Amino acid sequence: MCGGDGREERMPKRSTTAVQSPRADAHRAARDPQDRHFVTALARGLKVLSCFKSGEERLGNQELAQRCQLPKSTITRLTHTLTRLDYLHHIEESGRYRLGVAALALGGTTLARLDVKEVGRPLMQALANATSTLVSLGTRDDLAMLYIESCRSYSLVTLRLEIGSRIPLAPSAMGRAVLAGAEPALRQGLEERLRALDPLQWPRLQAGIDQAVAELAAHGCCSSLGDWHAEIHAIAVPLRTGQGLPPMVVNAACPASAGSAQHLLQQVRPRLIETVRTIEARLQQ
Repeated sequence: MCGGDGREERMPKRSTTAVQSPRADAHRAARDPQDRHFVTALARGLKVLSCFKSGEERLGNQELAQRCQLPKSTITRLTHTLTRLDYLHHIEESGRYRLGVAALALGGTTLARLDVKEVGRPLMQALANATSTLVSLGTRDDLAMLYIESCRSYSLVTLRLEIGSRIPLAPSAMGRAVLAGAEPALRQGLEERLRALDPLQWPRLQAGIDQAVAELAAHGCCSSLGDWHAEIHAIAVPLRTGQGLPPMVVNAACPASAGSAQHLLQQVRPRLIETVRTIEARLQQ
C-alpha cells in the first residue's frame, strides 16, 4: 500500500493468536523489558490492592504473595509502604490487611457507609444536645484528621466543622487521641514525620502529645484547650470498633470561653466516655 507521497507503507502483520484480554495485555506489558516508562514497583503495588475484592476482605502477606505470584519478602515491603500511605490498614490482632482510607476513596467507597456512623450518630446527637457541644467522629488521613460525622447541638451556633473537614493531627484533641491510642511503633513513626514537617514547632507539639498519652492513661480522654485554635476547646476519646477499621475518635468541642474548659473536663468528659463505650458495645452486637 502506498502513501500520498508514493512511498510504500507496510501494514503491521496481523497476529495469528487469539485476541488477548486487557488483563493479559497488562501482564504482558509488565514483562516487556523494552517499555522503559513502565514502573514495575507501582504496578506491583496496584496489583496488591487489586487482590482485595471488597473493602471488607482481610488478607495476609502469604495470601497476597500467592495471588500476586511474587516473593513474600517483596509483598512484605509493598504492604508496609501501602500501610504507611493509608492505602492498606494493618489489623494488629490478626496480622492481616484490609483496604485503607486512601484506597476506599479511590474506589468511590466513602466512610459515610460504615456501620460506625450509622450506630454512632443518634448517640452523638444526644450527647451534643445534652452538653451544648459539637460532637464529631473522625479518622486519621495521613497527618491530618478527617471529619466523617458531625452532630451539632441546637444551641450551638458558633462552631462549624462539617463532614469532610480536615484538621491537623498533633495539636487537635482528635489527633492527639489517635496518637495516644496508637501502638508505640506507629506513634513514633508519625512523630518523626511531624517533627520533619515542622522542626521549629515540634517541641511544643511533642509536649502536647506526651500530655495526651498521660491523660488517656489517667482519665480515658485527651484534651486540646486552645492548642489547635485559640477559640476552640475540645476533648476526644479513641473509638475501638473491633471491626478492623482504621482508628477512629469521637470528640466534643465548644467555643473557648470562661469556664468552658472546666465544663468539658468535669461534665462532658464522663458523658463522652460513656457514649463511646456504648457505641463500641453496639458495634459488637
